[in-house]
Amino acid sequence: MSNPIYARRAFTFGALAAGAALAACGNGVGGYGSQTIDARVSATLDEMYRSYPNTLQLAQKANGMLVMPLVTEAGLGLGGAYGRGALLINDTTVDYYSVAKASGGLQIGAQQYAHVLFFMTEDALMGFRRSPGWAAGADLEYVISDRGDSVEAATTTALAPVLAAVFGRAGLRVGATLEGTKYTRIIP
Repeated sequence: MSNPIYARRAFTFGALAAGAALAACGNGVGGYGSQTIDARVSATLDEMYRSYPNTLQLAQKANGMLVMPLVTEAGLGLGGAYGRGALLINDTTVDYYSVAKASGGLQIGAQQYAHVLFFMTEDALMGFRRSPGWAAGADLEYVISDRGDSVEAATTTALAPVLAAVFGRAGLRVGATLEGTKYTRIIP
């Protein structure tokens, strides 16, 4: 007869390993580095501007944008997310970042999505760049809702120094929030 504590630990470890393996699929890990990320960033911005034209106004007003073209999120009790992207200032890539998130609770499923953070003030951009690991908080203002609606740029630019657009969702998991998500500078 097996010990239930060891069985539970083995299940938890297995679930974490499976989640990590799924999160690594298709998000640039082991890819061709900066060239792959840059191509995905460009395609993501083209799609966002085409699907949500009002985000072009935000991009023009922003001091910088962090573009995460593909974030893979999976969970079965415990969950995680991972992706890689680039920080653009004046339409030029200045740094590369990874995004990671861990979660626990009642959850099951997997999804992929893209997101863009618009740094609307110089202070917000500098705070992000100077941080060894910047964490998105609950005060992040979303400019594209869960229904895919786009909010007018004029009504949001005064509300928050960092605005987020989450779009292009695919998968079988409800919701994509950025709270508790950590961004870290990388060398691809």
